[in-house]
Amino acid sequence: MTRVAVIQPDITLTLDWEGVIRDAALSETMRGEPVSEWFGRPWMDTVGGVGSLQVRRMVEDARASGVSAYLQVTQRFPSGLELPVEYTTVRLGGQAGLIAVGKNLQAVAELQTRLVAAQQAREQDYWKLREIETRSRLLFDASSEAVLVIAASTLRIVEANPAAIRELGLAPGWNFADEVATKDRPAFRDVLMRAREQGRAPGVMMHLGAEATPWLLRASLMARNPGPVFLIQLTPATAHGLPLAEGKAPRGVPLRGDALLEEMPDGFVVIDPAGTVRRANRAFLDLAQAGSEASVIGEKLDRWLAQPGMDAGVLMQTVAQHGEVRLLPATLTGSLGTETEVEVSGAAIRQGGASGGRDAPADAPRMMGFVIRDIGRRMLASGEAAALRAALGALANDVGRVPLPAMVRSTAALVERACIERALRLAGNNRTAAADALGLSRQSLYAKLERYGLSEDREGSPDGHA
Repeated sequence: MTRVAVIQPDITLTLDWEGVIRDAALSETMRGEPVSEWFGRPWMDTVGGVGSLQVRRMVEDARASGVSAYLQVTQRFPSGLELPVEYTTVRLGGQAGLIAVGKNLQAVAELQTRLVAAQQAREQDYWKLREIETRSRLLFDASSEAVLVIAASTLRIVEANPAAIRELGLAPGWNFADEVATKDRPAFRDVLMRAREQGRAPGVMMHLGAEATPWLLRASLMARNPGPVFLIQLTPATAHGLPLAEGKAPRGVPLRGDALLEEMPDGFVVIDPAGTVRRANRAFLDLAQAGSEASVIGEKLDRWLAQPGMDAGVLMQTVAQHGEVRLLPATLTGSLGTETEVEVSGAAIRQGGASGGRDAPADAPRMMGFVIRDIGRRMLASGEAAALRAALGALANDVGRVPLPAMVRSTAALVERACIERALRLAGNNRTAAADALGLSRQSLYAKLERYGLSEDREGSPDGHA
């Protein structure tokens, strides 16, 4: 025998043709509510808010088409209870009236409220997590200690903060285990094993890099998608009173050589095999029109050296083939669009730690350093010198035809005019500055400009500015 499930409505209202309540029945779950006060009242008067409009619509639809759509209203009971109820209204035969059946949605409303609260809590947790992530990223980048994130499965570097890139020359994608000295690798494996078992491992001294520089290494295991990673913290051994190898400078303070590179008038930049900038001095930042070293670290050198036929790819290929480059002309474009004519020289440090050279092995370079020199003024000066030499050469043809005192006066005039033009060009046509550079008064400079016919070509303001 087949059983048919019958859904009992929570509220059944019997209405007349105008929507006035004539009778009401409640389900077992709502038996305690007195509804006799509804009898004789319009249905729309027993609902709250905009529910009266919904009731009017259901009554009109039922009279016109026989059945109305399902609409939700807030049903007010005589006891003061208010419940969300979903009604539909059906027309009875002839002029018998209407019947409205409703389902109590209180349980659904409570679930919806809980869902909204859960969504809000989840969103708050998400933004808290983003805030924590942002703070962690800022601390990671601003830390003066070298910090690395390496994959637990492959030991390859996933992330390296600027201090690690600057001090160790490490880049994402490299295998960190290869940087550990051979004698320290068993201890390094023990550190990682302890970090796997206990979550973190205490500091152990390790020798890293081609120079086997001592560092205090601490490791922690962190969960991360797609797999766990190790957080490696590296502190110079001298910071903990550990002895350094003989002849090695402390790593806790800037090396003298590094300070000299920082003060060099020529640009100096270090890139990895992928062409990514890992170190840049102040002069290079000026050429690249960058505000700080952090703004260029991690960027491709092609961002500034992108001239066809002489870009970072050509430099790297030349270093790979010949071990070095010397005085290659190029054009460096700053971040603000200024182009500078430069000469580039450089070499590489290879995997074995040896510097590049003509007898260096052909294996891939590990890091490459380039000196970039601004030659814009030199090119301008060489053009002026060539013009002066041509003019003096023409005077030499007058030997024997022009008296010597006249030739000396003409030569002096050529040299004087060339010096005045050069001073004006360097001073941006500022006559006061040009006069100071030449050791002349402004009146003397004006007189010489009139003598050589330069005053008309270089009009200036009364205060001496062009």
